[in-house]
Amino acid sequence: MPSATVENYLKHIYDLAEGQPEQPVPMGKVAHCLQVVPGTATTMVKSLQREKWLDYQPRVGVWLTKNGRQEALRVLRKHRILEMFLAEVLGLDWTEVHEEAELLEHALSEKLVNRMDAFLGYPSVDPHGDPIPTEEGKVREPRSILLSETDAGQNYRIVRILRQESDFLQFLHQHGLVPEGVLKVRQRIPSADVMEIDVESGGPVALGLQAAGEIRVKKL
Repeated sequence: MPSATVENYLKHIYDLAEGQPEQPVPMGKVAHCLQVVPGTATTMVKSLQREKWLDYQPRVGVWLTKNGRQEALRVLRKHRILEMFLAEVLGLDWTEVHEEAELLEHALSEKLVNRMDAFLGYPSVDPHGDPIPTEEGKVREPRSILLSETDAGQNYRIVRILRQESDFLQFLHQHGLVPEGVLKVRQRIPSADVMEIDVESGGPVALGLQAAGEIRVKKL
């Protein structure tokens, strides 16, 4: 059984690949995401390569092997079902469940996760809109685009929040930028790195393009 550290590396590398498992993930991104110095990340990645969880090429990056992807999806399934359970059953705010799930996911057995999944009615996404892998390791990712790449004058529905730090989620929540929320893009100003939007439940908001790049939407 992989350690919690191994599980965290595989899970985050899978997320950083952003749906393109054959594309290498730069080591700088891995170190930043895991909040470790580059040397520590490289040492760990080399160990994971020896165990055949991933492939690593210096100055290029890392990508998961088939076994690594399967393990990453198993951990993500635990994490996202746990987030749903914390939000739907225990009533935790959707802006808080990610950090709690990070602490608890490694202790859950597959049996308990499957029971929680059934109790919840087999949800397809977690509270942030992230797709929940099936027990067989399959993921259904709805079509969407980044809010930062949308067209002015169009209406969109929020389908997923990619960045899940509590302070960022609380900012979004305060302005009505939540999964299933509806918004209209007023204008994009790339030269100022900002866009102006009208949120159906929260009014006008000025949002940096970097922050908008953490939100996925579907055109209405």
